[in-house]
Amino acid sequence: MPFQLPGLLVVARHAESARNRAKGGDVFFPTDDARAGQESAPDQHVRLTEAGRGQARDLGERLLATYGSFDTVFHSGYRRTAETAERAIEAWPSEARAQLDVREHLFLRERDVGYAYNMTAAEAKHAFPWLQPYWDLSGPFFARPPGGESIADVAGRVHAFLEVLGRDVADRRVLVVAHGGTLRMFRYWLERWTHDEAVERWRREPVPNCHIVAYRPEIASRPESHR
Repeated sequence: MPFQLPGLLVVARHAESARNRAKGGDVFFPTDDARAGQESAPDQHVRLTEAGRGQARDLGERLLATYGSFDTVFHSGYRRTAETAERAIEAWPSEARAQLDVREHLFLRERDVGYAYNMTAAEAKHAFPWLQPYWDLSGPFFARPPGGESIADVAGRVHAFLEVLGRDVADRRVLVVAHGGTLRMFRYWLERWTHDEAVERWRREPVPNCHIVAYRPEIASRPESHR
């Protein structure tokens, strides 16, 4: 299905956060020691690491060198996306920052992983012994973690965002700073993936911190770049 895109749409994942580092790329904390210090932070308040702050600055320099200035920046409102956007923008010339429209949008938020948010892998297996059979039966695209969102739910949010994006910022150059799963759902819609393709790509194509994809209206079905 075609979307009306702005003149340039770049979608970036946020820089490294404290929970990214603690989890080491896993869905759950690998051990109780790895979780130490992370238990009290709601997901929307998780900060960037020192390395992440440097990554965000590098992202800004890379975006400027590749695409020039932007007109509008969206982020999810989570601290890690807001800080990534802020530090990326700091790398741009003052005249580019002065003209910038920065907005928060709830539809860009991280996937809600539900009740297992603070669990280790062992704790989740003990608390939800029925989860794997349910996951296998429903399939990873549609299955919901207990109390959380499915990939399909995230896709629905991104669809709603894309439906209004072109109308709201037509002919503008737009940067979106979001989360790994959200970025994948931009690709799902704009590159016209199937459900099965989305699951397979989720498994075999990691989305590193500060990874970007870019689209222009004339090539909306394929990304201009992946980094």
